[in-house]
Amino acid sequence: MALLLDSASWILILGGSGFMLIGAIGIVRMPDFYTRLHAAGLTDSMGAALMLAGLMLQGGWGLTPVRLLLMLLLIYFTSPVATHALANAAYRAGLRPQLAADSDVQKEQSSSNI
Repeated sequence: MALLLDSASWILILGGSGFMLIGAIGIVRMPDFYTRLHAAGLTDSMGAALMLAGLMLQGGWGLTPVRLLLMLLLIYFTSPVATHALANAAYRAGLRPQLAADSDVQKEQSSSNI
């Protein structure tokens, strides 16, 4: 039973780490602020949820899983609100989303300059 519990917790922790890694790659690879924010916000929530679930399994019975659950609830409420606040502040500051047609025009202009 302990081996099954340890295996399940490590699968969850590694899955959460994978989501975090994919989010980090998404932040680097995405073209504009809004798509980077989208990649970071989604993968951050899911990665944290999986990692905390794995840590809850490692914590056993007691107060530790309750504290981890409270951390999970805090992340689930604050992460979307923070993402929305950042996107709203950027939009109000004048940063407009990059449209797909705009990026195609920029690619054509840069290739014609070569």
